Amino acid sequence: MRTDVIVVAAGSGQRAGDGIPKQFRTVGGRAVLRRTLEAFLGQPGIRHVLPVIHPDHGAWCAEVMAGLEGVLPPVSGGATRQASVRAGLEALAADPPDVVLIHDAARPFVSARLVADAIAAARLHGAAVPALALVDTIKALTNNDFVGSGPDRNSLRSVQTPQSFRYDLILSAHRARIGTDDLTDDAAVAEAAGHRVAAFPGDPTNTKITTPEDFVTAERNAALELTDVRTATGFDVHAFGPGDHVMLGGIKIPFDQGLSGHSDADVVLHALTDALLGTIGSGDIGHHFPPSDPQWKGAASDVFLAHAVALVRKAGGRVAHLDATVVCEAPKIGPHREAMRERIAAIAEISLARVSVKATTSEKLGFTGRREGIAALASATVRLPWVD
Repeated sequence: MRTDVIVVAAGSGQRAGDGIPKQFRTVGGRAVLRRTLEAFLGQPGIRHVLPVIHPDHGAWCAEVMAGLEGVLPPVSGGATRQASVRAGLEALAADPPDVVLIHDAARPFVSARLVADAIAAARLHGAAVPALALVDTIKALTNNDFVGSGPDRNSLRSVQTPQSFRYDLILSAHRARIGTDDLTDDAAVAEAAGHRVAAFPGDPTNTKITTPEDFVTAERNAALELTDVRTATGFDVHAFGPGDHVMLGGIKIPFDQGLSGHSDADVVLHALTDALLGTIGSGDIGHHFPPSDPQWKGAASDVFLAHAVALVRKAGGRVAHLDATVVCEAPKIGPHREAMRERIAAIAEISLARVSVKATTSEKLGFTGRREGIAALASATVRLPWVD
């Protein structure tokens, strides 16, 4: 049976605090919406994933979806969730699926088990929702804010998404409600059309991001996904040559000599690039940017470091820390240390607290001691999903 997924991302997320809509903010270095879309891509039985977005959010969505395969072009939603879901359902009508899953973009931690169970439940029952038993006792408040009696929690459930349906069932149910967009989930739409909705076990980790505090929890959850912590090192050296400045850590430092190299000879960024490439077993800087290739002659080394960071992210990882040590007699590194940290953090798109730059001399020993060049040592720590 063909299964499509509608990801509802048309809201403004006002309860999440100031800033851009919550579905476009990042958790663990990836936008919430991208995380949600990726959670469905490649799952057994999934044919297409369709985002439904606010008409004004096209540019944000395009940036989030860049490079994703299997995601249909987004469609514009309506003023209510019900209207947005209906827009997504109608967009699938030309080539309809057998089963459709309807999921909130703000639930980026949906598991493969939950997706599989949702598909199976829709095939079996026609309409189904994931549900969790309540842990807390529920109480009603009286008019003067005193605790009154409450319902029996044993019969209550907290309902999640993805909610799953036979496509023809939920489409006709939504069409029957045109002009009455007062229902907050698709199970209620199905029930209003006279269909029984089954419940299947939800997932406590399938949390919804609603408030600023939820982003804190989501960051912790994202970190728990990345249990493979790796550290690798890098080293680079360049000789002095003619010039009036050196590039170190992405910063132009005035000096009475330059550094010789095919690119801008930034030993700090080169060493950091090799360290990052080492964490994912992806060769070295010469493999990705051969010195024999004329396009890299004089190139800014920012490009090399950004490329290595992108490869780590493509592997599903995050850069946890970058550390560099510059070895030279001159120029003085101290006055430029913070500018180098800031530039490295900007290139790697990580916080300043995750970058360290240090400097030392070789006590006038060796080629650096004789002021023949500059060396740099680097280490990189990344967090990756565990893969056996």
